[in-house]
Amino acid sequence: MLKTLLAATALVGFFSTSAFAQTPKPLTDYVDANGFLDVQTLTCAQLAGTYQEDADALTAWYSGWYNGLAHKHFLDFKKGREVEHQVIVYCKANPEKKIIEAMAIIFKDDRIKLGIELK
Repeated sequence: MLKTLLAATALVGFFSTSAFAQTPKPLTDYVDANGFLDVQTLTCAQLAGTYQEDADALTAWYSGWYNGLAHKHFLDFKKGREVEHQVIVYCKANPEKKIIEAMAIIFKDDRIKLGIELK
């Protein structure tokens, strides 16, 4: 689950890639009438087109969310960069996918490679 935290860190690099270069949109464009952002519905393309500071805020949120789910409080910077690259590559190829789906796929693949079985 530590890898999950690291993937959130990976999103920062993803948001700043030039492959999705366009006029940035603030994440506030995606909030509902009550001011809430449903992070489980955002696509790779939507997130790639946001402002860096919004991407950083969202990355911090994902990190906290995944850390809470995993009951972890550590960060592996090296692994974070590896996961970052994997998320970027996946999202470039699949801009219509939800970012949460991209992360789940990357984590599943990593667990398989490492021989980790979830209970």
